Amino acid sequence: MQRTSAATERDRLRIAIQKSGRLSEPALALLAAAGLSWQESRDKLFYYGESLPVDLLLVRDDDIPGLIADGVCDLGMVGRNVLLEQSYERESRGAPPAFREWRALGFGRCRLMFGIPAEWTWAPETQLPGKRIATSYPALLARWLSDRGIPADVVTMSGSVEIAPRLGQADLVCDLVSSGATLVANGLKPIEVVLDSEAVLAGPADGFSDVRAGIADLLLRRLDGVMKIRDSKLLMFQASRAVLPGLMQLLPDAEPPTVMALDGHHDGTGDVALQALCHGVMTWQRLEDLKRAGARGLMVLPVERMLA
Repeated sequence: MQRTSAATERDRLRIAIQKSGRLSEPALALLAAAGLSWQESRDKLFYYGESLPVDLLLVRDDDIPGLIADGVCDLGMVGRNVLLEQSYERESRGAPPAFREWRALGFGRCRLMFGIPAEWTWAPETQLPGKRIATSYPALLARWLSDRGIPADVVTMSGSVEIAPRLGQADLVCDLVSSGATLVANGLKPIEVVLDSEAVLAGPADGFSDVRAGIADLLLRRLDGVMKIRDSKLLMFQASRAVLPGLMQLLPDAEPPTVMALDGHHDGTGDVALQALCHGVMTWQRLEDLKRAGARGLMVLPVERMLA
């Protein structure tokens, strides 16, 4: 579908996010952390960007890929499962690519998995042919089956997929799973992952060729910076130079550290003060391991902002 003339002429970026649901608040929080602020409309469905020329449109998550395809919005924060489902569905109709994943956003993680009766032993190539599989993601499931040459029947359902076997509508299910508790409660066990999903930033397949390209680049740099420091901490400690190699082996997620001599020795001996930006979670166990390896005076400091 062609981009609309209104979209072509826009000099502001418009992002669609879920108006309610588990992705809504994290999406708003991520954008706010990237320095965006807005003026809300009365119906709270459109937010006018104040700090940057970036506006928000609050919609149903299932509508976001189509809005990008139609040029109504430029970018969208949506589950990878929704994006790929609609991408594969468009492909099956012979429609050209209209959107793609631009960035994984690190929240809203879940898995699209098979749920089978508890008494089954999983052998998909021999077990699934001719079986009825209930799902809300028929295009994703059909792609998985086609890739493996498995002729199964896809039963499309819009909700409560997990009860389909109990109702006699299907033999097994392919459903989104977070903890798996819902499947277990319905006598099913999660068995194989079809797709690892999370919230992603989606955009047009071909990008932008006007002023929105610069705005999008700025937004992406800010989002990358926010996500990079989400679990990042500045670690500071003192140690003997002799034990530094062993300490750095315990910090595989650290950027090259700053090392300063404490006692005037610059010949590879003596004590040093070290500070390193670490991008993994700094647990008590990690600190205790560092202390046992010779680190002293360990301090972990938050990182508020970082711009590469």
